[in-house]
Amino acid sequence: MMRAIAAALLVSSQAVVAQESIVSRNLPQAEAVETQTGLGAVVRAIDTLNGNVEDITLRNGESTDFGRIQIALGECRYPADNPSEDAFAKLTIIDSRETSPRFSGWMLASSPALSALEHARYDVWVIRCVIE
Repeated sequence: MMRAIAAALLVSSQAVVAQESIVSRNLPQAEAVETQTGLGAVVRAIDTLNGNVEDITLRNGESTDFGRIQIALGECRYPADNPSEDAFAKLTIIDSRETSPRFSGWMLASSPALSALEHARYDVWVIRCVIE
């Protein structure tokens, strides 16, 4: 019985190692993107309870309140060769009813679901960087 269990574990671990090595060989390599820092960002905030939608312009280091949440922008970066292509904003979002931030990190305009605010009432995402 013990030999059968040991053999099964050995076979399954070898299969996992083989899968990992095959998958890692097929992954595309991420390319570094040269970025520049914008003066601020435009974020869209939605209160899903009352349907309020607002585009908010924040300067780097600035914060604002939207309903119960406070949205703070650390900085906004954009691709140096194509400013309209994407925006990467460092945001901290705090619900006034909680002690720790609901979101703290980088949000990407092109992939808002990749790094999103998890909140039952509010939704926030980056639209673009403010360049001028």
